[in-house]
Amino acid sequence: MNVNAVVKKAFFTGLVMTSLVAFVAAIWGALVADIEGVWAALVGAGIAFGLLGLTPLSILWGFKLGKGDILSPGFFASVLGTWLIKFVVFLAAVFWLGDQTWLERTTLFLTIVAALLVGLVVDLVVVARSRMPYVSDVDLPGDSANK
Repeated sequence: MNVNAVVKKAFFTGLVMTSLVAFVAAIWGALVADIEGVWAALVGAGIAFGLLGLTPLSILWGFKLGKGDILSPGFFASVLGTWLIKFVVFLAAVFWLGDQTWLERTTLFLTIVAALLVGLVVDLVVVARSRMPYVSDVDLPGDSANK
């Protein structure tokens, strides 16, 4: 499995799991706070997916900037810079949307946090199961490149 395949799998699995979190949170929000809870759950899941979607993009940008070397400063600048942007956007979204009357604040916050935690677990599982070699030019058993 190459880097692009791992990134695509993480992205699409994250999309599915974030959609599941949005569904569950919308039902919970409807039971707790009527339509404001539903809107809060959907907006929170959308924000979380947007933040999670930046992770695969930052990795792809990092590989381009670092010319395939994950130890290059370009790779670190891309990934860590994107992380910093995500942190600022998260804080801005929570504080700005928390004051909106058409959203229920607790549902919004809990949905964002739950979706981000689920996304982190998805990323962890996808990378752990990716079977990426630690060294280059090595064929792993079961890969299609083996002859």
